[in-house]
Amino acid sequence: METRILYVEDNEDNVYMLVRRLKRKGYEVVVAADGAKGIEMARTDAPSLILMDLSLPVLDGWEATRQLKAAPETRHIPIIALSAHAMENDRESALAAGCDDYDTKPVEFDRLLGKIEAQLAKGDAT
Repeated sequence: METRILYVEDNEDNVYMLVRRLKRKGYEVVVAADGAKGIEMARTDAPSLILMDLSLPVLDGWEATRQLKAAPETRHIPIIALSAHAMENDRESALAAGCDDYDTKPVEFDRLLGKIEAQLAKGDAT
């Protein structure tokens, strides 16, 4: 069974680049273009992990993460925040909202892949 990743991102260029690379690594990737759709897909698609852009239309990534971590059916899903904001307080805000990890954009793929694998390994250990 493939590991499913939900990528919540509204920038088509980012989606195209990252989805292709994750699929080459053997992951199944589903995409939501805004935070509200991300919450809906987290409930229906049962992803193993969520990559959450923080600057999203409809519902931003911070609020989407808070709602996912508050809901019993989705709180166990690890969330890695992705943000072009590289300020230290952005990382702290993302973790405070409930994200399990944080990475900056533009994405450095090998670093992000390491974070994805670490979060998935944590889930396998529980």
